[in-house]
Amino acid sequence: MSKKILIVAGHSISLIKFRGELLKKIISKFHKVMGVAPPDKQSEETKKKLKKIGAKFKTFNLVKAGLNPFEDFNSYRELSKIFKSYNPDIILAYTAKAVIYAGIAARNYSNTSFYPMITGVGYGFTNVNSIKKKFVNIIMKILYYKSLKNASAIIFQNHHDKKLFINNKIIYKKKKIYVVSGSGVDLKIYPKFPLPKKPIFLMVSRLLIDKGVIEYFEAAKIVRRKFPDAVFKFVGDLDTNPTSINSSKLKMLINQGDVNYHKHSDKVQNYLKICKFFVLPSYREGTPRSTLEALASGRPIITTNAPGCRETVKHKKNGLLVPIKNSKALANAMISLLNKKNSELKIMAYESFKLAKKKYDVKKVNKEIMKIINL
Repeated sequence: MSKKILIVAGHSISLIKFRGELLKKIISKFHKVMGVAPPDKQSEETKKKLKKIGAKFKTFNLVKAGLNPFEDFNSYRELSKIFKSYNPDIILAYTAKAVIYAGIAARNYSNTSFYPMITGVGYGFTNVNSIKKKFVNIIMKILYYKSLKNASAIIFQNHHDKKLFINNKIIYKKKKIYVVSGSGVDLKIYPKFPLPKKPIFLMVSRLLIDKGVIEYFEAAKIVRRKFPDAVFKFVGDLDTNPTSINSSKLKMLINQGDVNYHKHSDKVQNYLKICKFFVLPSYREGTPRSTLEALASGRPIITTNAPGCRETVKHKKNGLLVPIKNSKALANAMISLLNKKNSELKIMAYESFKLAKKKYDVKKVNKEIMKIINL
């Protein structure tokens, strides 16, 4: 029997980039699909691409940063109108605010199954050490509780976030809870590349403090004192997130001359192909998509021993784990890889590819999600 599926996202392009293969899979089973996301500069492109695979697209207003009760109520109201008009059998939602307001709106529709995908806990749960963050943390817990209360099942991307929600009584153990391996990575779109000889480090992320951007730039400076031939590249854009680095800070970092900065690219494969090492010193993640792409490309990884990050690296096997907020430890890990023989690095690179194939292949991840949502 054909069902109507509605998927709510925080960014329009993610419906194609992160969930495109899942949507194709759902449509191949003769179900109807509509994607919903806030309007942005990529909305029209997303609409065309969704139409091409047989899905519809609608926008709703969502302020991604901050907590404004009037603006957030407007998001809830607009989603409610879309739900009423489309009358979906199943609602999937991912990213914090999309999950929260879709979940609260879905409570009005008893015949609709709601499946939230917790792809990361976000700003309100990272380093809760200021009055502002403590306040945001309390509000986020309340909103998540209201959103997830009537969920048919909750999907996490790592076990740490699952425990965090249970321990904070946002959800209860009796609720159906699943953990999947991120959003997966398409091994055809991100093929394995030969490991280049030139020592090029690459970081791909939004320009957020919580991604470890500052530590990356600082570590690059330390490493280049000993290895002046080492090249460091960063690919990513400024963001509206409260922890985003501002343009003046970015300019200052670039002017130090240790890292080559590149704006966001839809062809990140071009950067993965030429890099020898991939780095993500994030403070915490759901499951970092950029790292999955690097794994598939066959690259030794340096990342943090933090939730969501540590799952992507088997220490000393396909990469190295370092503490968060520690530029010196990060630099030492980089130097450690630079000192390794090329034959050793090729083994690490292959281990990364094997991990991507075994655990993070998008086909396997989507099969698991389809089973969870009963499609």
